[in-house]
Amino acid sequence: MKSVKYFLGITIALFSTMAFSQTELKNTVLDGETFMPLESANVYVQNTTIGTITNTDGKFVLVVPNKHLKDTLVISSIGFKSYKIPVGEFDSSFDVYLDPDVASLDEVLLVAETRPKTGNDIMLRVLEELPENLPDSSYLQKGFLRHKERNKKEFKWLIESAITLYDPGFDSISLGDVKVNVDQVRKSYDLRDVDSVLTYTSYLRNKGVQLKSRNLNRDTIKTTSLIKAIKWNDNRINGLETLFHGKLNMVRNSGNPNALFDIEDVLSKHQFKLDTVLVENDRKIYKLQISESFEHVNLETKGVFNDGFQPKGWIYVYWDTYAIKRIEYELHAASQAQRNRSKTLFDTDLNHKLIISYKEYQDKMYLNYIYYETPKLVNVGVAVDDPRTEVDESAVNKDERYYYTVQEILFTEIITEPEVVADALTKIWDADIFSPKPYDKDFWKNYNTLLESEEEEKLIQDLTKRYSLFKE
Repeated sequence: MKSVKYFLGITIALFSTMAFSQTELKNTVLDGETFMPLESANVYVQNTTIGTITNTDGKFVLVVPNKHLKDTLVISSIGFKSYKIPVGEFDSSFDVYLDPDVASLDEVLLVAETRPKTGNDIMLRVLEELPENLPDSSYLQKGFLRHKERNKKEFKWLIESAITLYDPGFDSISLGDVKVNVDQVRKSYDLRDVDSVLTYTSYLRNKGVQLKSRNLNRDTIKTTSLIKAIKWNDNRINGLETLFHGKLNMVRNSGNPNALFDIEDVLSKHQFKLDTVLVENDRKIYKLQISESFEHVNLETKGVFNDGFQPKGWIYVYWDTYAIKRIEYELHAASQAQRNRSKTLFDTDLNHKLIISYKEYQDKMYLNYIYYETPKLVNVGVAVDDPRTEVDESAVNKDERYYYTVQEILFTEIITEPEVVADALTKIWDADIFSPKPYDKDFWKNYNTLLESEEEEKLIQDLTKRYSLFKE
């Protein structure tokens, strides 16, 4: 009897190990004609939410539960033929080459007359179809976030977190209903030497205190007060609620007044030109060029001069459903005041760069990847409040002063079960990515993350070493 129990115990243990065991897939994806790395190629298990994207070197790592070994692994990129193979047969020792695949634009334009022909008309149709293409009921998404901040010389700040996004569905236009929680933190290294009187001035204004930075003496500001101002500025520029609640969430929030892609007013600030038709997974995709219109774009960020921009970029739209597949969007300084401000404070006219890609799941389009880049005020003690005012360039160390931040989010899981979503809402949600949390080694063992590029890996290793020395 004991032997039977022992056998059953071993069997159950083996079954449990098999049920939760994982397979790690890794490789490099290259253009079949140029042999150059393909960045942001999609790597996923078909009919699941398991997936990742390639980095700037074309490399990826994907952890797949062994129960999916017989399912199909798909590697795809817009404008290329897809690569498909059973997960269990994937060979990590050979690079993956994708061959270009482009549809005929003339052939697409000669179809039924009811289809829109111009880029502007296609975009208006896209916005009309959003209620059909975006989720109409509540859901959760699990994701991995990497926050990087650097000047022109080196990385100064790195945060890596696991997050959960809650969305009640596209029918809900209340931005406050969208929630974000930081579940775990893998890395949190902050080596910034932040000393911005302008940031402190903005912080005081937010508190109702009206002062000009020229009237402040850094030596009289308490360090604790400056730290509060810095964290407040971090959250208003790079906080997750800013990213998901405001205009930057340009597709999800298109139903709100003054949205970037407001269907009633989108063409006053943007023009869309049909460039070509591409193919991905045997589906045609419109490629539309985004350019400026007769009005400037204003992000309306509270306390920040975020007006006077012109848009540039591309938007990729499925030909059959008019669903958005990918957006590459930039905002460049256009007005005289914004050009002066951007050059003086940031040494660039590119103020916002945003990439958003979507994946289809159960006939709806869910967020797949977000990339957000923006310059940031850090060491600014010599500038005055007026954005049109020049600074003393001799007092500026450009390599040290000009900072920019990059935030990347890879969504790795979609949860639509009503009872699971409802249970999650009963817990406390905290969207603060800037507060360190205890490290949970077991949590990160099988959690899919973004693979660093070779350059990033070296910079991160250097940052880690310097941070360790700093802590000692």
